[in-house]
Amino acid sequence: MRLLLDSHAFLWWVTDDPKLGRAARREISNPESLVFVSAASIWEITIKTALGRLELGDEDLVAEISENGFLELSIAARHAERAGGLPRLHEDPFDRMLVAQAMLEGLTCVTRDPVFSKYNVATLWS
Repeated sequence: MRLLLDSHAFLWWVTDDPKLGRAARREISNPESLVFVSAASIWEITIKTALGRLELGDEDLVAEISENGFLELSIAARHAERAGGLPRLHEDPFDRMLVAQAMLEGLTCVTRDPVFSKYNVATLWS
């Protein structure tokens, strides 16, 4: 399976938070799965940390991507174009970027956000 972790799913994986469901854990840990973390998620998490809305401690998120065997997904111009053209079903620009990336790259989003499925993108509930 080709997965794209939503920001919260990535954080829950890194911190071993039980909020990450069993089905998501199983697929993320499956050696046959390709797991991607978007630059948009790192950007979002870093902003929330700087604003004091999230406490990360000493976590090095960029290092966590490779240390967990995940793949970094950069933001390309075609991703930005698609995200900008999506219907405004969701006001979060980071989530719209993840939806656009999932659509264009053929990825399943690991998320708890029900709005993702309104975009006709595959989801795996975290």
